[in-house]
Amino acid sequence: MYSKEEASQLKQAFWTTFGQYIAPQLSAEGLRVNWVNYKTGIKHVYFKMQADKHTATISIEISHPDPGIQELFFEQFLEYKNILTASQNEVWEWELHGKDEYGKTICRIFKQIKDISIFNKNDWPELISFFKPRIIALDEFWSDAKYGFDGLK
Repeated sequence: MYSKEEASQLKQAFWTTFGQYIAPQLSAEGLRVNWVNYKTGIKHVYFKMQADKHTATISIEISHPDPGIQELFFEQFLEYKNILTASQNEVWEWELHGKDEYGKTICRIFKQIKDISIFNKNDWPELISFFKPRIIALDEFWSDAKYGFDGLK
């Protein structure tokens, strides 16, 4: 078992490694992007990559404090569901008004793998192989879809 500090250092080491690995990849618009802290340009809409001792998850997270507005964003994403699915070449889970790790109400569209640990360096190649193509595909999807959300800003 790792101490809190050791766990934090391992997580930081993974995300630094992932960031360095994916840094040469330009966005769909040909720009440099911070893939680990991807900015959607819309407040309360985030692309998140998370990993812990059992799972890895990549998600679109809608965290607006008003559940009604969350639902409007979620419905707008539903309009783009076929495009998102085609860009990812897989079906993602859709969760309206779930809870995040802090108990806050959010909406999520996500893909998760289990039985993998950020604390096991032998799993890092598999984690990178999970995150990289999906965040790149999310960026490609978002380069077209983001304009459909302008009215919700």
